[in-house]
Amino acid sequence: MKLERAYLGLAFAFFALKGATLLVNALTFPRLKREAPTLPADLKVSILVPARDEAHNLPRTLPGVLNQPVTEVLLLDDGSQDGTPEVARRLGAQVLMGLPLPPGWMGKSWACQQLAQAASGDILIFTDADVRWQEGAAQAVVHELWARQADLLTVLPRPEDLTLGARFLTPLVDNVVQTFLPYPLLQTRWPLATTANGAVMAFRREAYWSLGGHATVKMEMLEDTVFARHLKAGGHRVTQASGQTLIGVRMYRSYPESIQGFSKNAVGVHLNSRPLMVGLAVWQFAAYTLPWLLPARTLAWQALRAMTLLERTLVNLVTGRHAPADLLEGLLGPITPLLALPGYRRALKPHVTWKGRDYPQ
Repeated sequence: MKLERAYLGLAFAFFALKGATLLVNALTFPRLKREAPTLPADLKVSILVPARDEAHNLPRTLPGVLNQPVTEVLLLDDGSQDGTPEVARRLGAQVLMGLPLPPGWMGKSWACQQLAQAASGDILIFTDADVRWQEGAAQAVVHELWARQADLLTVLPRPEDLTLGARFLTPLVDNVVQTFLPYPLLQTRWPLATTANGAVMAFRREAYWSLGGHATVKMEMLEDTVFARHLKAGGHRVTQASGQTLIGVRMYRSYPESIQGFSKNAVGVHLNSRPLMVGLAVWQFAAYTLPWLLPARTLAWQALRAMTLLERTLVNLVTGRHAPADLLEGLLGPITPLLALPGYRRALKPHVTWKGRDYPQ
């Protein structure tokens, strides 16, 4: 009985903390706005797209990027085997052919470093090839960067066009940020109190090169957040925004793809600590799944079950995902820890494979 009371107390405290964080973020977390002012004529803005085997994504995403009113859009082909550069050129992009990957570099960081060296912009906006930009997105990004007086603005794109399998884990990026990381805490000077999403990162050029560019994170799998931490530690300001209807992403097309992506970042997200990762995985099971495996004899147990169902639905409402299928994702809450198990198992391995390359973890 004492054990049950202790468990219920810990579980309710956990969900109360997450709920309070979500409420704070609902009130304070910046959202990109379509009606942002036009870009100043004398401001040079570069949108930079690293691409490796992205021929299937580019027809859907690249036209929106090319339609942004910026100085230049550069796409770098990082050794693709699927005709990515040909597709990009056919769509009207300026394509750079990447140099071979040097020893001691991760592929994406090397591609971004080369793009930055070729870019002329005062603002360098890195965006993944699976990110879809709507009209007005570039103005909104630059306006938010300027308004917050930031050196780096990172945008969390809204998940879109999700298959059932991709819904299992892909939207959890928003869940982690919105329920664990209150925006006021992210705006402190503490380097560990930050997050970044490599799908969209807009830098002031001077701040980017003050650290030597992506060379400062050349061996980091979680290069986006680690770069943001280094910037903060150097006295620069980092801020975040939600993409809402202006910037969306279809990161993974299936559950197996999302498992691969989940495992790639799992160790880094847990501060490079496998024991911490395993411990939190066990707690996620205890908090979300266990209440459905034990009889709900009291109102407390029933309330706990309700919390496991409501969380993802509320996060989706806050991040602008209002479609019926988005709201029904809440029903996945109790089984999400089980769905994540293959990703954790892969993350325990000493190496990770991504985009056909093998990296040490």
